[in-house]
Amino acid sequence: MDTTQNKFNKAALGGVVAAIAASLCCIAPVLALVAGTSGMATTFSWMEPFRPYLIALTVLVLGLAWYQKLRYRKEAESDCGCAEDEKQSFFQTKKFLLAVTLFAGLMLAFPTYSEVFYSQPNKEIVYVSQTNIVKEIFVVEGMTCAGCEAPVENKVNKLEGILSVKASYENANTLVEYDKTKVDKAAIITAISSTGYKVVDK
Repeated sequence: MDTTQNKFNKAALGGVVAAIAASLCCIAPVLALVAGTSGMATTFSWMEPFRPYLIALTVLVLGLAWYQKLRYRKEAESDCGCAEDEKQSFFQTKKFLLAVTLFAGLMLAFPTYSEVFYSQPNKEIVYVSQTNIVKEIFVVEGMTCAGCEAPVENKVNKLEGILSVKASYENANTLVEYDKTKVDKAAIITAISSTGYKVVDK
């Protein structure tokens, strides 16, 4: 019984670790924002190629944990006719495993909702002469998922004179529309670079 519970606990813990590892490259930019150290944003970007394997590992390990828990429950009920949750600590119950599974799911889905951690600056509606509007595409290295786009957009949007900004990790670039009388290309490059990603020449 103890051996089964040890396997269950290790599987549950392994699922959490794998889920966190799978999302680490996406979580790092948010941690960098909170810590105020923008250079940390790209620290774990090297893990992005391994993300699909870590996601598969998370699903596999949590599936194994659920299998062990449900099998153990059936065995316990057939042996004594009682539910095992009544005689075990919370960390050995299905409620704990459900909490672990939900946490792992939130970690794996992190790139899809990471932008909620970035406050959008209030932009006033301004009228700009068409001759002053510049559209520029900046090639940006280091963005590996949708979670990487939000810090770039957030930082550039804080500059005065920015009309629109759209970062794309898939295209490895950031499209910026701005008023050249209020902001210049160098300031935009500086803003993007301050997030930890690198602007390269076309």
